[in-house]
Amino acid sequence: MRYGPLVFLAAFFALAVSWFGMVYTPQIQLGGAVQETNSVISSDLYPSERPGLARQGLEVYRENGCFYCHSQQVSQKGTLVDLFLTDAGKTNMAVANALNEEHVGTGTFSGPGIAAGLPKAIARNLSMERAQSLAAILKNNGAKSEMHLVPIGADIERGWGVRRTVAEDFIADATVMPGSQRVGPDLANIGARSPDLNWQLVHLYNPKLVTADSPMPPYPFLFEEKKIGSHPSPDALRPVGKFAPRAGYEIVPKPEARALANYLVSLRADTPLYEAPLTPPPPPKAATNAPAATNAPAAK
Repeated sequence: MRYGPLVFLAAFFALAVSWFGMVYTPQIQLGGAVQETNSVISSDLYPSERPGLARQGLEVYRENGCFYCHSQQVSQKGTLVDLFLTDAGKTNMAVANALNEEHVGTGTFSGPGIAAGLPKAIARNLSMERAQSLAAILKNNGAKSEMHLVPIGADIERGWGVRRTVAEDFIADATVMPGSQRVGPDLANIGARSPDLNWQLVHLYNPKLVTADSPMPPYPFLFEEKKIGSHPSPDALRPVGKFAPRAGYEIVPKPEARALANYLVSLRADTPLYEAPLTPPPPPKAATNAPAATNAPAAK
């Protein structure tokens, strides 16, 4: 064992270098890089802290292994641009002719028509270079335009999100649950897709109440069947048919079910970020003379 100390020092050196290269250096480079950031459209910090009940729901989500079947990672293939004309300027015919020369759209623009119905999309799904070129042409002819960024990809086409998931989306979570498999749909933006707490509770109690062919198992242990007292519980679910409780009884969510439903509703990754930009749709116009809203049934 003449060379024993040398072999030991060599092995120690190799392990030390590996640790510095694979653990310490990435921590120095990335450990402080992921922090609260600002939205592209406002100065508000993102993400905000989850409410207390939603934070408790994260632990229920983890304890029940929801991450085995659901991911929270929306992928994105790229970003295209929709070009909107916001002001046709004073030389409408010149703007129309310029667009026609560039073969924008499938039809032909006319002077009177180009200024009608503004703002309006005049070209969609453009590359950034093409959109910038057209915007410059419009500007040179006295018109004004806006470029709307549109993330694209299979997950976005499925409706699972509006942009790719980035590290900042997970800062508010003490335990990060990005998942790795998709037996069920991605949940990164489930709070935007299904913001109704009652829907989430019904779905947890038995997914087949809302999706007949759902492969998701029911979670009845998160609920209790209680005898109806003098007044029915306002939180009671109202499943029908073979899922209905016994006569004189009602299905009431336990605190764990409420926490999990609140956590799911809190999952929204739709804020435009500098690292994951998009142009959000305009807010819906206020309805006029709309009939009064009515309570929807718990499940169909």
